Amino acid sequence: MFEKTFDDTKINRAVLCGLNAGCLSQEENASEESLEELEALLETAGGECVGTVLQNKATPDPRTFLGEGKVEEVKALVEASGADLVIFDNELSPSQQRALTEALGVQVLDRSALILDIFAQRARTSEGRLQVELAQYKYLLPRLTGMWGHLVRQNAAGGKSPIGTRGPGETQLESDRRLIREKITRLERELKEVRRVRATQRQRREKNEVPVVAIVGYTNAGKSTLLNALTGAGIPANNRLFDTLDTTTRTLELSDTCTVLISDTVGFISKLPHHLVEAFKATLEELEYADLLLHVIDASHPDWREQAEVVERLITELGAWETPRVDVFNKADLLDGDILPHGEDIVTISAKTGAGLDSLADKLRGRLDQGAHKVTLHLPYDQGGLMDMLYREAKVETVEYGETIEAVVTCTPKVLGRVKDYITDGWTPPKEFWED
Repeated sequence: MFEKTFDDTKINRAVLCGLNAGCLSQEENASEESLEELEALLETAGGECVGTVLQNKATPDPRTFLGEGKVEEVKALVEASGADLVIFDNELSPSQQRALTEALGVQVLDRSALILDIFAQRARTSEGRLQVELAQYKYLLPRLTGMWGHLVRQNAAGGKSPIGTRGPGETQLESDRRLIREKITRLERELKEVRRVRATQRQRREKNEVPVVAIVGYTNAGKSTLLNALTGAGIPANNRLFDTLDTTTRTLELSDTCTVLISDTVGFISKLPHHLVEAFKATLEELEYADLLLHVIDASHPDWREQAEVVERLITELGAWETPRVDVFNKADLLDGDILPHGEDIVTISAKTGAGLDSLADKLRGRLDQGAHKVTLHLPYDQGGLMDMLYREAKVETVEYGETIEAVVTCTPKVLGRVKDYITDGWTPPKEFWED
């Protein structure tokens, strides 16, 4: 489908480039910190950084982005270091990418292409692969022209193409465009079906009144480690970017009467390709329907505030800005000093050592416990129809048939009101204010 960006037989050596221009926004600009993150992304993809170039310029060059002089400097660095790849921290237009590839004599990628390559390596589930493939095709479609640049178009300069070059280039280009558009349509249709299945599952959870918690945060903040610590999920948790792409959901027993579903999600990152945000909505739309978000923040990272802002912006873009959240400052074991982040909706933990997890569990219980009670019921057989309702709307633990139907059930207040006359243990109706 795609020509592989990275060669499996060797480590790609790459020069990293970035532009800091006054006319670009902070999100669009490159900096020393964002280039360090780009280097970490390159290592995650299996490459090696052999040099970096950060250009300060008032405005990007329309053709080469950096400008002719700086491009010559990059070319000399590529030749001296033996690099076979140049990666830009900024987003390049298709024409700029083509011009730079021709000028530098090696493959040129931007940050979006690098992230897409990592996602393609890491996706494991069929849904994850669908999402990555859709994002790749949307990224590739406007760049097809450059792939056929070696063939002269029918409308070449001067109005006439050389003998032997008429037709095929344009025909192949249009054929590829049509093929990719058809694939995009098919993938969007398949992902729509995934969303339909998810919606059905979500309705079932809502019917059963099971609260849903979604763990979100910047990539490598420790989300998978936290899910493992809370639930024993056994998810591989490594110190590398985008280690988790496929959503994992586990059950968490907060108490005898409060069970929640808690989900790990793909990590966010600055300059996340728009195609990926769109493609991963089938997974990330769970954020909008979650009862609570746990925003995991790497408290040991010097730029944690900027990382948290990136996550907040993406949460808003995904339509989950009104969902209640708790900020979980992780990696407290790496912090110096006695004063830790604190507040009403803040918990400081170390998912690695387990410090602070009890406080987090207390916070979850306070937010999600719906006042359920585990009670013992003795139902007369003429009220046996209530068992159907209990199976639908409560958590039935045991049922025994004797002189009556004896059932141990965890009920929400709404269900308790319907069966209160048959409760023999576990709950007493609250007294009204006029009762002693």
